[in-house]
Amino acid sequence: MKTLALIRHAKSDWSDARARDFDRPLNARGQRGALAMGRHVQGGGWRFDRIIASPAVRVAETMEIASQAWGRTFPIEWDRRIYLASSATLMDLLRDITGNPGNLLMVGHNPSLEDLIFDLVPDDGSSPLREIVEQKFPTATFAVLECAIDRWAELAPGCARLTQLTRPRDLDPTLGPELMD
Repeated sequence: MKTLALIRHAKSDWSDARARDFDRPLNARGQRGALAMGRHVQGGGWRFDRIIASPAVRVAETMEIASQAWGRTFPIEWDRRIYLASSATLMDLLRDITGNPGNLLMVGHNPSLEDLIFDLVPDDGSSPLREIVEQKFPTATFAVLECAIDRWAELAPGCARLTQLTRPRDLDPTLGPELMD
């Protein structure tokens, strides 16, 4: 059994229309969301053998703030393939993981993270959490999938169960979509 945790970057700033998408930083709400989710992950006792993340500015800032909440920094493997990836690309990246870590955290973007959940978790009505993801996988959301595999190379569609899904608004209602900055 392998555990794959996913975090979508926190809410980014769109105020500079000239900024490249890759270079967009977090906005104030995103900073609060990253801190809240970092505290949630730390409080839940989650430990990761490896962390892989998109090098986009908003992901790096999300991880910097989350690490402050965790009270320590972790080595992060920055992988540009995560930025603008398809679900198939993310699965290939995961299948190529070396060292066979048991608990892996991937930090990235939508729609690829949401699509990865759709591909890994069967659409058979057995997962109410999957149904929530079908509505929306908001920024700064934390998801945990238990994958029925012994090695990452065995990752395949339908092999996972979504066991946890925490949105920022679940932790702080002011981080919900109805309250915009």
